[in-house]
Amino acid sequence: MTEIILSKRKNGMAMLLLWGVLYLASIGVVIGGAFFLEFGRVVPGAVLLVLGILWLCIGWVPFLGLKLLNPGEALVLTLFGRYIGTLKSDGFYWVNPFCSAVIPAAKTRLSQSGDIEASNKNSVMLASAAGINVSADSAISKKISTKIMTLNNNRQKINDCLGNPVEIGIAVTWRVVDTAKAVFCVDNYKEFLSLQCDAALRNIVRIYPYDVAQNVDTTGDGVADEGSLRGSSDVVAARIRDEIQTKVADAGLEVIEARITYLAYAPEIAAVMLQRQQASAVIDARKMIVDGAVGMVELALERLSEGGMVELDEERKAAMVSNLLVVLCGSHDAQPVVNSGSLY
Repeated sequence: MTEIILSKRKNGMAMLLLWGVLYLASIGVVIGGAFFLEFGRVVPGAVLLVLGILWLCIGWVPFLGLKLLNPGEALVLTLFGRYIGTLKSDGFYWVNPFCSAVIPAAKTRLSQSGDIEASNKNSVMLASAAGINVSADSAISKKISTKIMTLNNNRQKINDCLGNPVEIGIAVTWRVVDTAKAVFCVDNYKEFLSLQCDAALRNIVRIYPYDVAQNVDTTGDGVADEGSLRGSSDVVAARIRDEIQTKVADAGLEVIEARITYLAYAPEIAAVMLQRQQASAVIDARKMIVDGAVGMVELALERLSEGGMVELDEERKAAMVSNLLVVLCGSHDAQPVVNSGSLY
């Protein structure tokens, strides 16, 4: 399906004036026919009266062809089931009054910008205040928004490449670029986009671990790397965006950007993973403390040997090293013990 842009129909104001003048003229024709009948000229009076009444009955039909579009809106038109074109730029148009606008996704409401039910409620309230009985369904606009919109998809629970369940949510920025494909190539382009976002998210998240893990290849080149959901969010988001774009291109949609809005372990393993992270942090801290303590002991022994202050045999050196390590690596302050006797 190829999009046809109707750009030469911006004659709405001229047609409004033309059909308005003709409709007012029909009232004059009816009055003229009545005068002819009154003065005994039956034939011309009857003809004028019939023509005037007939136009008064059907003269409102051309006004149905008037279409007003604001910036960022489009209207897909069909005539007796055949696609005739799209009004895509802002302006005041006149088209065949028997044309009908088509948008299968008009009633679809997603967690995204542009899908606000309050606008429909306001239309119904204004119509009711004017004395017009309008239902919520009839108040739904038939126009397609070509503005940039943001889809905030629901959070999903997905297993990463290590089998750990994680909860992740994304926000996808998108817009309609081909209205004909969006309307006729898929049943409902909004639902289609939402489902493709879910599928692409699952495909990409399964490739990455939540955190950096050993012997994991996330790029597909056969070499282990340090890619992760937490540390490589920009790379993961770019791959999700490309995956979605390949799926929705046939629906006339353009995915501008995809961003991770929420990322966490699933509740059933969150406490265990927190303990694991705490244990890893404690081990790293202890390792740093031990490395520093060993360096300080080596420095102390070297300084004592260089100054010749104390001659220590191997047994005394081992005792001194043990005492220094206990003092330096202990989690509590050491209690000094004064030895008043001989070292030997």
